[in-house]
Amino acid sequence: MNPMRISTLAVCAVLVGLTAPLRAQPPAEPPEKGSGPCAQIAAACKQAGFIQGDYKAGNGLHVDCIDPIMRGTPPPHKTKLTLPQVSPGLVAACKAKHPDFGQPKPPK
Repeated sequence: MNPMRISTLAVCAVLVGLTAPLRAQPPAEPPEKGSGPCAQIAAACKQAGFIQGDYKAGNGLHVDCIDPIMRGTPPPHKTKLTLPQVSPGLVAACKAKHPDFGQPKPPK
């Protein structure tokens, strides 16, 4: 190969490498943040009195409220609060946007 062709390829490789970060997507916001359908479900749970991390007392935001709503199951027996009424359409919209929201985490 001639030196001019190698230099041109090197410059192109550097330019492609420099533009990759510009094309990268910003990190996705957690589904319960923002204003989408999953955030509306989380907000309904918070308004009903469920609290992030309070699962031991039966008032946990995810374990006792969001997860049962998203799975269509009754809340755990220890849950002390009543689940808020959430429309099936809102649950379907949330599942369409974030299929893993309210689903069990895969084992590590």
